[in-house]
Amino acid sequence: MGGSQTARAQKVTVVADTVDAGRTGFRVPVTATFTIHNGSSRHISIKEVKTDCGCTSVDYPTNNIAAGETFTISLTYDARMLGHFTKQAAVHYSHSKQPLWLTMKGLVLREWVDYAKVYPFSFGQLRSDAAEIEFDDVNKGDMPKMEIKLFNNSEKPMEPRLLHLPSYLSAEVLPPLLPAGDGGVIKVTLNSNQLHDYGLTQTNVYLAQQLGEKISPETEIPVSVVLLPDMSQFEGTNIAPRLYLSQDSLTMGMVDGKKMLKATITVGNMGKSVLNISSLQLFTRGITVTLDKQQLKPQETAKLKLTIDREKLLTSRSRPRVLMITNDPKRPKATIAINVK
Repeated sequence: MGGSQTARAQKVTVVADTVDAGRTGFRVPVTATFTIHNGSSRHISIKEVKTDCGCTSVDYPTNNIAAGETFTISLTYDARMLGHFTKQAAVHYSHSKQPLWLTMKGLVLREWVDYAKVYPFSFGQLRSDAAEIEFDDVNKGDMPKMEIKLFNNSEKPMEPRLLHLPSYLSAEVLPPLLPAGDGGVIKVTLNSNQLHDYGLTQTNVYLAQQLGEKISPETEIPVSVVLLPDMSQFEGTNIAPRLYLSQDSLTMGMVDGKKMLKATITVGNMGKSVLNISSLQLFTRGITVTLDKQQLKPQETAKLKLTIDREKLLTSRSRPRVLMITNDPKRPKATIAINVK
């Protein structure tokens, strides 16, 4: 279906026209989400989405979809019949006489355990207990490890893999072949000697269900590593700088019915030598920060101003934070957490 469908669709393409929604329980609705790209040179609009039965509901954008824009359509099956199911929908949109066909399939079980609480994050039908990889407070030479628990919610075995690993990360999947309805683990190891810069290093890797699977935003896992600077020059002395923050956490967004999209934090040096803020970095997109001084004499202060894009932060898989790397030996890394409402 996929090849001929793409030709008919006049450059409106779906990443995968068949989605395995996996296992669900009797009368526990299950949803399949399809990612679609408007690769044409003009905007389109969805006229109608026809499903093959009343047991399937649909959610789709009602506004115009600009040229080059990617959007999603979701099909939800009410799971009122036991056993395997296949449901289809025809997407009729402007400037095309032929519809775009979407297919969801899965399995409804009489006895079924909802693993969403244990494995809250989905990567297709592969579920996990983590949606980001973080290594905080790492010293040069450390080789810390992190485990990501996995669950195969599909009807077929999987060979999970982390794709696009940088040189400083390695990963081992156990078991390499994950049976249907079974769990496993990915063991991720950081080699800090491969890191070149102090402070925050970020990248993205991708959790694939099978070997050879294409990467997509839905399978993206952000990676962050914080490498602490060497503070040996202050050992045995009492002349070190001391970082002061008026706040190390903020609640922003819609607070008590009001928009709180901007905030200011006072940064100070309570020590006996110059405080250097060598790095000011962000864990997520959607935050803008400015600091009027990065070198503070003893008892001097500066203003850290923050502005957020609420919509971007609400859809981010990473926790919104601001990172400061300083030469304070007791606080070489300071993190300002942002709670978005």
